[in-house]
Amino acid sequence: MIRLRDIRLPLDHPPEALAAAVAARLGVAATAIEEITVARRAHDARKKSAILLVYAVDVRLAGEATVLRRLAHDQAISPTPDTRYRPVGRARGGEARPVVIGCGPCGLFAALILAEAGFRPIILERGKVVRERTKDTWGFWRRAELNPESNVQFGEGGAGTFSDGKLYSQIRDPLHHGRKVLTEFAEAGAPEEILWVAKPHIGTFRLVSMVEKMRAKIEALGGEYRFGARVEDIVVEPARDGTRHLRGLVLASGETIRTDHAVLAVGHSARDTFAMLAARGVAIEAKPFSIGVRIEHPQSLIDRARFGALAGHGLLGAADYKLVHHASNGRSVYSFCMCPGGTVVAAASEPGRVVTNGMSQYSRAERNANAGIVVGITPADYPGGPLAGIAFQRHWEERAFEAGGRGYAAPVQTVGDLLSQRASSGLGAVLPSYRPGVTPADLASCLPGFAVEAIREALPAFGRQIPGFDMADALMTGVETRTSSPLRIGRGPACESVNTRGLFPAGEGAGYAGGILSAGVDGIRVAEAVIRSLAAEQGLRAAG
Repeated sequence: MIRLRDIRLPLDHPPEALAAAVAARLGVAATAIEEITVARRAHDARKKSAILLVYAVDVRLAGEATVLRRLAHDQAISPTPDTRYRPVGRARGGEARPVVIGCGPCGLFAALILAEAGFRPIILERGKVVRERTKDTWGFWRRAELNPESNVQFGEGGAGTFSDGKLYSQIRDPLHHGRKVLTEFAEAGAPEEILWVAKPHIGTFRLVSMVEKMRAKIEALGGEYRFGARVEDIVVEPARDGTRHLRGLVLASGETIRTDHAVLAVGHSARDTFAMLAARGVAIEAKPFSIGVRIEHPQSLIDRARFGALAGHGLLGAADYKLVHHASNGRSVYSFCMCPGGTVVAAASEPGRVVTNGMSQYSRAERNANAGIVVGITPADYPGGPLAGIAFQRHWEERAFEAGGRGYAAPVQTVGDLLSQRASSGLGAVLPSYRPGVTPADLASCLPGFAVEAIREALPAFGRQIPGFDMADALMTGVETRTSSPLRIGRGPACESVNTRGLFPAGEGAGYAGGILSAGVDGIRVAEAVIRSLAAEQGLRAAG
């Protein structure tokens, strides 16, 4: 087949227009085309009065080789890439079972790849199955009853389960692992369109049932799930060559699981696990992350700013945005995890702390748009070693808990009050979506001074890009601290810990992903590394 990119058609083009455009671009008769499959569809809204749909399509026709030679000069035309997943190996029998720690998207795909290869992985999850976890999370939102082991951060599906379910990323993916992620999600019940829309998303409700179906698939392939199984310690033994080797995992129950291969996919909020690993000498370093607030606007305002008179068109959906401002104090301020038609959610995982995140359903039909407005920070802002970023996060989460009234209500402030440098005493036209409740406050008490200064400068700049973004009644909720892991667990080219053989750091928590798709891709990459390691060991034993 032939991949043809950058076909531009009006938003309301008739169905036959795509085939006509393909025939014209390839210089063939329409009757010569046997099949057209949409590989990607995006929209170009730079000119609001004439928004275009932009297609990439795969075309089947007679004489494809001749057409490709004739159009070899056209960089938008090429053979259709082969994006099928290719396993790197299979179990031969007798291998020790690998363990996957964590059930987020990274752990989920690591377990799937290992199970498909016949290695019967053991999957350890400190939280609950996704349905029970959902009940606990909603209980926190409705009644302010936090379960530290079952919440937005911990439990089957990971933090991405209570999010917008975005499935797009800017990672380099030469092996097309991202296609494997999307294909598995579609087979588990995600909308088929995730395979071809430019910015696919799923939404929270669909993610829950998808996670259950993928668990069933992994179990049918020999995988074994253990919930409520928090890893409290690791067993490490020195080797004759001076290296350290993983030999087992100690659970909070006291049980020790013997294993020489463990995928560490614990997510960015497993702070107790990070402390344990540091105490056991696993190589960890501090890394940059970001801190800020969640901002809410009427979704209709964002739609009008992006799409003009075409706002509300069915093919466009709820509009999103991506903003960045380089402040005069040297800080970068940017929008993060934008959720069209969604809600701001309570995302705490520890008592006495307030954390926010964004979530939306597949329909994106709620009244408000929300996004993180966050400021980049570096280890220079929190000196003190690899775990200092966690202490930094906790400090501001505790300040937000106090400003909110010490009951998991979140502190909020209007944009007008923040720009005027005064505490909010009430709300305006934008109503908060955060539950279990909000308390008008001064967010300057919940953020570093440099962050507040940078956000104050950025908001009017963003208002020049999106008219109304800096409207006085827009509402900010604090604090957003879990943008990414504040540390990185060192790993080498084979995805193995740089100083602890058999431990494979993976995903967001280890500092190698950011979002559902990239975490899933990293899970595949690390699982393949485990398979290669197991195959090498099996070969050594056979040779011995």
